[in-house]
Amino acid sequence: MGLFLFRPSCKVFFAKEPLKIIRGKGQYMYDENGERFLDCINNVAHVGHSHPDVVKAATKQMELLNTNSRFLHDNLVHYARRLTATLPSKLSVCYFVNSGSEANDLALRLAREYTGHQDILTLDHAYHGHVTSLIDISPYKFREQSARAQKEFVHIAPSPDTYRGKYREDHPDPGTAYAEEVNVLIQDAQRKGHEIAAFIAESMQSCGGQIIPPPGYFQKVAQYVHNAGGVFIADEVQVGFGRVGKSFWAFQLQGEDFLPDIVTMGKPIGNGHPMSCVVTTREIAEAFQALGVEYFNTFGGNPVSCAIGLAVLDVIEKEDLCGNATKVGNYLISLLKKQQAKHPLIGDIRGMGLFIGVDLVKDLKKRTPATAEAQHIIYRLKERNVLLSADGPNRNVLKFKPPMCFTIEDATFVVDKIDEILTGILLLLKPGSDTSPTSLCWIKLLHWSY
Repeated sequence: MGLFLFRPSCKVFFAKEPLKIIRGKGQYMYDENGERFLDCINNVAHVGHSHPDVVKAATKQMELLNTNSRFLHDNLVHYARRLTATLPSKLSVCYFVNSGSEANDLALRLAREYTGHQDILTLDHAYHGHVTSLIDISPYKFREQSARAQKEFVHIAPSPDTYRGKYREDHPDPGTAYAEEVNVLIQDAQRKGHEIAAFIAESMQSCGGQIIPPPGYFQKVAQYVHNAGGVFIADEVQVGFGRVGKSFWAFQLQGEDFLPDIVTMGKPIGNGHPMSCVVTTREIAEAFQALGVEYFNTFGGNPVSCAIGLAVLDVIEKEDLCGNATKVGNYLISLLKKQQAKHPLIGDIRGMGLFIGVDLVKDLKKRTPATAEAQHIIYRLKERNVLLSADGPNRNVLKFKPPMCFTIEDATFVVDKIDEILTGILLLLKPGSDTSPTSLCWIKLLHWSY
């Protein structure tokens, strides 16, 4: 009966064998039987499940006051100052909301009101949220629905993928080449009488398969978009708050000469508490205000949310979680590269900090996505008490985005389990092995959603 209430539109991990999780601690989650699972999925529990400092901050503020956001409160001011201090100085105005979808929806509204334009440039395989305005600009979702056609105001640029895309690792300047594709789209739109309000992209594409934009790409795209009278929206919902290690925000990996006009953030911001934020320039905020349309959000920036947000920032700093992401992420990538040399199923390993993708292929030369094998691996990992997901357009990319307290020992443990499973697949593929449809290697392709 319980499953019926959540079907079919609400999806769960491991749909054929869903887990009932009842508690979490650090990088671990526990099911109803007390079984412990290493969590490699959860970029929501950013500083660790049930972090005591976050729990304490939430409890303390809840005991004092929680109300809607149309009253003055010191937490709101303190949090806005702390958050904007992590960003370039031009990004100085915060709008607090409650989810990544709310943040991206508001970002589109800001862009359209500021520019007076309507059209949106987005990347192929992009996902920016579940509300109608965002499904329209999320090919990752709307292409799943045969009845949902691409809207006339949406223009889809190729994902800047240097492994599977049009311009690959052997191209002399893939960043410029991919940016030029955006410029062509802009020019084509303008010839048809359309004007660009915004280009929106995740700073590192997540649902697209853990794609790292090549150097110079965002700078050149921003130039083309600004020349067309539009703005650049950096979606940091998945990759912000130090996950990439080297910088607090993933867009900063492109260099100091790149500055988005609007930044959206969500998931990790509240360590599981529903909150998010849009940060933009004073110029855009004042233009939005000048329209005279009142904006308020009942729960956005409430005292408890801000207390939690402050606690998350404190923990990131106190426990040097950015440094940990770099150290453990580099170690994890080094272990995975050793597996790549050993197992022909691993075509590519890409990522930064604790945001890593392992692209599985059936054929190294053709780069044919190994979708069924990816599903096989994540289910076998679950049997070994490791939770990992597969994503990307072909659901063949193993996707690491664990809590930021993930350790060297955790990385060793999960890669040992992956090695064990891949070795089993190799054995099954040897001449004379069982390759029947019932063998472990040739399991039926499982329906998967994240």
